[in-house]
Amino acid sequence: MVFEMIYELLNFKIFGDHNGKLVALEKGADFPFEIKRVYYVWDTGKDVVRGKHAHKKLEQVIICIHGSCDFILDNGHEKVKVHLDNPAQGLYIKNNIWREFTNFTPDCVIMVLASEYYDEKDYIRDYEDFLREIKK
Repeated sequence: MVFEMIYELLNFKIFGDHNGKLVALEKGADFPFEIKRVYYVWDTGKDVVRGKHAHKKLEQVIICIHGSCDFILDNGHEKVKVHLDNPAQGLYIKNNIWREFTNFTPDCVIMVLASEYYDEKDYIRDYEDFLREIKK
């Protein structure tokens, strides 16, 4: 049985010198999709669990701009934990992957780049519904 890829880590080019560092993200060059929405998350307690959903269509690249956190990704057959703490690396999550994130440092800032505009109908918010959906 072949399982769907759960995630991929994208490494972005770092520009910098003694004055500091910069990562430039360009449409068509750095992402496997066209970006339609960007949002960020911060001021989250260490033991809070965010996410707890999957998407039917939407794909995401998640960048931990500052601090760190952990993502637990689940394709219905296996789970993996991914630690994010590098602002020059993006976590690419395809659709139909259950995601939860937690273990936030106090200074954690997460930026999310999404392939679709917000659409509540795209969310699967119940884990049992998610398992039924991926079996279709």
